[in-house]
Amino acid sequence: MHKSEKIWLTLSFGMIMGFMILTGYQAFALGMGTPSGQTTLDPQKVDQTAPFDKPGVTQIGENEYEVVMTLQIFSFTPNKLEFPAGSTVHFKLTSKDVVHGFEVAGTNLNAMVMPGYVQEITQKFDKPGDYLVLCNEYCGAGHQLMSTTITVK
Repeated sequence: MHKSEKIWLTLSFGMIMGFMILTGYQAFALGMGTPSGQTTLDPQKVDQTAPFDKPGVTQIGENEYEVVMTLQIFSFTPNKLEFPAGSTVHFKLTSKDVVHGFEVAGTNLNAMVMPGYVQEITQKFDKPGDYLVLCNEYCGAGHQLMSTTITVK
């Protein structure tokens, strides 16, 4: 093997190992892993399964909220959300029927919500305003009507 080949192999192997170590550190030490999708439930019994039997907003700390939300054909429950600026919001989402999307325009919040799975994501809302929430996964003939707003004051 030529000397330059050995150098390039060593450098490329070192870069790959460095990226793997960095990704592992971010995922485990900094908690920057992918959204959950590890909790499951029966999609036929969402309305009888806690906490989705009582969807809504709960204040869990100072400027910290938990939103339990169900997505179903062309709607979000609860439909309107309002938080003070600077709030950290933890979303627990599930679908009652088909695959839906949960995208909050103007943020990096974007998740696929599948029936039978609980999606847990967190977002901090620093800037006041109205944030449009859209379903970005085609879910049927009325898909374009599936939207709501988050108001941050």
